[in-house]
Amino acid sequence: MRYRILGGTGIEVSTYCLGTMMFGAVGNPDHQDSVRIIHAALDQGINFVDTADMYSAGESEEIVGKALRDPVRREATVLATKVYFPVGGEGPNRGGTSRRWITRAVENSLKRLGTDWIDLYQVHRPDHRTDIEETLGVLGDLVTQGKIRAFGCSTFPAEEIVEAHAVAERRGLRRFRSEQPPYSLLARGVEASVLPVARRYGMGVLTWSPLASGFLTGKYRKGRPIDLTSGRPALTPHRFDPALPGNAAKLDAVEEFVALADEIGCTLPELAVAFPAAHPAVTSVIIGPRTMEQLEGLLKGAPVLLTDEILDRIDAIVPPGTNLYQPDGAWRPASLTEPAARRRPLEERAAS
Repeated sequence: MRYRILGGTGIEVSTYCLGTMMFGAVGNPDHQDSVRIIHAALDQGINFVDTADMYSAGESEEIVGKALRDPVRREATVLATKVYFPVGGEGPNRGGTSRRWITRAVENSLKRLGTDWIDLYQVHRPDHRTDIEETLGVLGDLVTQGKIRAFGCSTFPAEEIVEAHAVAERRGLRRFRSEQPPYSLLARGVEASVLPVARRYGMGVLTWSPLASGFLTGKYRKGRPIDLTSGRPALTPHRFDPALPGNAAKLDAVEEFVALADEIGCTLPELAVAFPAAHPAVTSVIIGPRTMEQLEGLLKGAPVLLTDEILDRIDAIVPPGTNLYQPDGAWRPASLTEPAARRRPLEERAAS
């Protein structure tokens, strides 16, 4: 396992990070088995574990807490979690990035994780209801209090990252030290602006979904039937229906990547997890196994070295900066989801 420094924090992390979204009710409900998988990852050199308060409504954090109960394991592990999505009931003020919510959410995460500190606390998505100065202020206070060591953002557009850094500099606040974007062979949009901006500000980068929601596992192939009634396809059938042109394009690209992987002597998943790690802006690639077999298969990609020739071949299949699908299905900006944000009032339209 190789290790890299997380931005300017001085924290050394493994180039592969164990993502735990699949531990708990939405994936592997067996806590003991999930703990075994976490321990196996740590034993094989991974020292970076990423979770979130909303994964299985907090259950994932509880499982991670059980796995890191041993003080020696906890001390050796760089632990990351996130805040933003509503957790723990309905009603207003149960999510977002206000001082009110973050102050409560971090205490809940610390309790579920069974720890006194979080190494990297991340804002899961932008919150356009809250001034970024308010968010940076409370996160900086948590660093001062020793409850978190550093903080970052996740799936932020490049312009939001720039604004956050500008506000931090102008107001003398602590700044985001990392960004966590989706990045894969099929979703390369972040190469255009997000990754260059992260490099410019010296941010660490943790990438998620290297297997492109399962398309790069080899399970879904062109010309083979896809069961849209079970598993991941049942949750988002529009992402898997081969009759849709976008999905057909993904399947075509998968066939070319399978051929390339065969040619260089690795599996498609090994090629997929090796690809993001080759970008100079990327610090660590998040892998999210549900089973021990999946973990072992993904870690086989750690030694895979992609030469310039191979990367050129990849560029020919999916050009740099190209998304073959919209990788973030959990959040869209208010400028797109709220009609009022992009439509003048009717009386103003009539007057003009």
